[in-house]
Amino acid sequence: MLPRDAKLPPPIGVRGWITDSAATDLLSKAGINLAELRKRAESRDFRPVPTGINVDAHFSNNVEHLRTENVVGVVRGSDPRLRNEYVAYSAHYDHLGIGPVVNGDSIYNGASDNASGVADILAVARTAAESPKPRRSQLFLFVTAEESGLLGSAYYAQSPAVPVANIIANLNVDGGNLLGRVRNLTVLGDTKSSLGPSLSRLASTYGMRLSPEEHPERGLFYRSDHFSFAIAGIPSVSIGRGTDFVGRPPDWGRQQGEDYTAHRYHQPSDEYRPDFDLSGAVQLAELVQRFGFSLANASTVPTWNADAEFKATRDRQRK
Repeated sequence: MLPRDAKLPPPIGVRGWITDSAATDLLSKAGINLAELRKRAESRDFRPVPTGINVDAHFSNNVEHLRTENVVGVVRGSDPRLRNEYVAYSAHYDHLGIGPVVNGDSIYNGASDNASGVADILAVARTAAESPKPRRSQLFLFVTAEESGLLGSAYYAQSPAVPVANIIANLNVDGGNLLGRVRNLTVLGDTKSSLGPSLSRLASTYGMRLSPEEHPERGLFYRSDHFSFAIAGIPSVSIGRGTDFVGRPPDWGRQQGEDYTAHRYHQPSDEYRPDFDLSGAVQLAELVQRFGFSLANASTVPTWNADAEFKATRDRQRK
């Protein structure tokens, strides 16, 4: 349970999502073309459009107060002047626990979401502890309550163990790669700060590239733990596998992603399988480790782009 005086933003009354196909069908009944509406929304002159659609819903809700913890570790840097600056790595270790029974199973394991990401960051932490130390320190965060609204990362970003201005970057992994090696990465936030171009250059040395989000309309940048650190002013990205898999047909990765969303995401079936190809996990963890190490050794620190909504906060911190 978070302290009652934690300075978190107030929750909205109701949150909900709708699939693209359902939204398209619903709006079409009101004579509205969603594709045309999206195109119009690309202009800064766009204004909300009344749909004439009303939703009447009711539900019951129970509130439980639970106590949970963030887990934090530090590997100190080697430079007496820079060791008080930190590269932060993060992954959320919570999932849904015990829930409604699906096909006789009520244990929501979260193998991909997000045990795979935790395993990646643990591997990076072990390498950091056993390797020569870079100039800056490395901070490893295993945050809780992501599935409840990014609560663990939000609390840490607002009550960090080190000054928030001293955290130069956050590299988050929310869903690793259990399907094999890839030629591309999907990076949330890569167009908002200097982290994107820096990671792109490193990925190219692996023969890899960064690919744009396939579904930006889903707002994924604002739905994972790196967002909590971005709000606090820290240049942040979430690094995940792409869809171009080595040795697979061109559309295989996209199909696997859709199959996971439909049949395993937030379901008991997101569990360990003996056919996992962990070569992709090794590839992703190594890339994250190399990237974090380079940031910890760099002569400059990451910066937000001029149009990033978090830049003003960072500028005030780093004066």
